[in-house]
Amino acid sequence: MKVLVLGGRGFIGRYVVRALIANGVDVSIGTRHAGASSDDSIREREIRLHERTNAEDWQGEAAEYDVIVNCAGILRARWKETFQAVYLDAPIAIATACAKNNTRFIHVTALGLHAAASSGFITAKLAGEIGIAAANPAACIVRPSLLDGIDGFGARWLRRVAQWPVHFVPSDALGRLAPLDVGELGEAIAALSMCDASAVPASVELGGEQSFAMAEYLRALRRNPQPAVQVTVPAWLVRCFAHLFDAFHVTPLSWGHQELMRRDNVPCVADGYALRRWLGRAPSPVALSRLTDKTVSEALPAMRSV
Repeated sequence: MKVLVLGGRGFIGRYVVRALIANGVDVSIGTRHAGASSDDSIREREIRLHERTNAEDWQGEAAEYDVIVNCAGILRARWKETFQAVYLDAPIAIATACAKNNTRFIHVTALGLHAAASSGFITAKLAGEIGIAAANPAACIVRPSLLDGIDGFGARWLRRVAQWPVHFVPSDALGRLAPLDVGELGEAIAALSMCDASAVPASVELGGEQSFAMAEYLRALRRNPQPAVQVTVPAWLVRCFAHLFDAFHVTPLSWGHQELMRRDNVPCVADGYALRRWLGRAPSPVALSRLTDKTVSEALPAMRSV
């Protein structure tokens, strides 16, 4: 089996690559800046999604690989990398090319997307899902909840915020989260890539088996037994800061994420144990995946080598 992982050097993609290699799969990585990999079994290809928005642009990959897994994404639009190009046009083009070549296509998005959102991040992702399903009914759309991991920008940021003596929680962050370990998401996606085609669902929602509101999640991540003081911040003020952070590309708090926090971000009842099914075991609870900042800093170089 040959698998191309788009965004294979990113937060999710590197764990998909690791899980596939552990199962003896021939893996290639699609990345914006291809270079020499420390693992001779991995080939890197320079692929920029925003430059390849037509189905014809993907005919070569769709004909060469058995599976294409799209983990590529951007938190904020930058230069020519727009939300429409990365989350809508390119994925639909890949789905179309895969349908023509009978190639399996697995597309990773997120839980909690909704049409009422005003964030371009959310609306483009949702439109991409709809377009993929129309272009390639055999495609599999994977929707994970909030991800935890040692080398994720947002995950590290949340862990550090959790250690502060004061937790600033948006007043409208009322939705519940089902955090899952990014490594286990990688294993589940690898399982979806390798299973019989008839067993691949059109969509799968993946989350941990514990759910939290944001304030509860920060408490769960806190290592200090002394509880933090919780301060509720007005939604309008958080929105102002989110737009400011978007303008300057700082912190993982974006307007899109504030909108996501307003609603539940947990798998539907039918998919409540989907992660367990694809892992073949119970997922790790958040309390068992706590890491110190030292552990994070020591682990990062090893992870970046993938």
